[in-house]
Amino acid sequence: MSRSRTGPRPWLAALLALVVTGAGHAYLRRWARALGWFLFTFAAVATFVPEEAIQATFSGGTPADPLALAPPALVVFASAADAYLLARRARGRPVTGDPNAAAAAVTGREEGGRCPNCGHDIDADMEFDFCPWCSAELGPRADADDR
Repeated sequence: MSRSRTGPRPWLAALLALVVTGAGHAYLRRWARALGWFLFTFAAVATFVPEEAIQATFSGGTPADPLALAPPALVVFASAADAYLLARRARGRPVTGDPNAAAAAVTGREEGGRCPNCGHDIDADMEFDFCPWCSAELGPRADADDR
């Protein structure tokens, strides 16, 4: 029987970020990043979207030029992608092209390493052979033969 991974769900983080920009990052408890994406969306609206398109959208109509809403929409989709990747990394799954995450997931014992099952930080000088957060078995310590 395989053990299920715990931690934040990437699909849920992305869905929340699509519904309200920054909500996916708030779900991941990345408060500063959530606020940053939220403010970045408002900055994109204030900078790139004409006043007529904003008024038409809030009055229930459709803007004369639907492409006028493209810049903030791109920011929202970028926020959702960022939340998805952060949640995936937090679950201990290496993100493609991230060699540091892949190396840390091998043993979980490197300096600043993470548990390969739950993604929590593992102290390099920890005496246990299991994760104190989820009890997953960790690889051998680098200095195991020194004990």
